[in-house]
Amino acid sequence: MQCFIYKSLIKNELYLYLETKDDFSKVPAALLKSLGKLEFVMELEITAQRKLAREDVNKVLSCLKEKGFFVQLPPKIHTESLAIINSKLVLH
Repeated sequence: MQCFIYKSLIKNELYLYLETKDDFSKVPAALLKSLGKLEFVMELEITAQRKLAREDVNKVLSCLKEKGFFVQLPPKIHTESLAIINSKLVLH
């Protein structure tokens, strides 16, 4: 699966992965606003066999397929914080 990665210019080491380039329509407005200005970083082919530096590739693939986006948080945010943030991103 191709994905398109953007970095937040106001939140260091925070990245947004999209399934479609420049299509932010599936990202909740409040989340998009909190990310601030985004800058395109790269296009990346993600497969179940690919290793990602800080994320579980299957989790990223799943989020991209189900929600159309994935948020990669900075490494110093603990797992508990990540679980809370991700639970708030569930789309109804």
